[in-house]
Amino acid sequence: MGYELQLFDQLLQFPLFQGMSRDNLVRVAGHTRFDFLKLAAQRVIVNNDAPCTHLYFLLSGMITAESQADNHSYTLTEQLSAPYILQPESIFGYHQRYTHTFYAQTPVSLLRLERQEVVRLSEQFQVFRINLLNLFATRTQKLSRELWHHYPHTLDERIVRFIAQRCIHPAGPKTFYILMKQLALELGDSRLDISNALNRLQDKGLLALYRGRIVIPQMERLLM
Repeated sequence: MGYELQLFDQLLQFPLFQGMSRDNLVRVAGHTRFDFLKLAAQRVIVNNDAPCTHLYFLLSGMITAESQADNHSYTLTEQLSAPYILQPESIFGYHQRYTHTFYAQTPVSLLRLERQEVVRLSEQFQVFRINLLNLFATRTQKLSRELWHHYPHTLDERIVRFIAQRCIHPAGPKTFYILMKQLALELGDSRLDISNALNRLQDKGLLALYRGRIVIPQMERLLM
């Protein structure tokens, strides 16, 4: 019973289990096959393009998500902290593969749930099914609204939007590995103009420039 109560508290951290009654959560804890994982810092959790056969729930610690352009011309890394679910939208649908590489930044604890267990929970618990649908619907709605947002008029704003659209989470520290020449190509502007715009953002304390690397301490400040 102690194990079930501990798992009960851990599940309540995540939106998929919120709103479920105590009795239902005790049933979930007692009859669902959960795998508990502990990984040291720098260990890979899942790789980009690996099949998504499980849901991973980050219970404690911090992870790094690494995203890369299809032509490998730039890479974005960002830090994510618990509680967090790794790409739940990838477990169903046409492309059931991860599109980011996730690895432990600090020692982490994770809960792993097989796809068939996710399906079974959806069939047995209406609240879990609605929470799962809400999670997918919210992500779809946010993406569909992107095209209708205010179009940036200045180059500074266009750079911020370019970075923001590639982030998993619009807050926290990010590191963008890209050459100014490549960023100029992506935005259809000159390298000199890109350099001037980035230096203006650096002068405001919103980012720091290094050779082939842009470090953003707080993405939320840059978005403001």
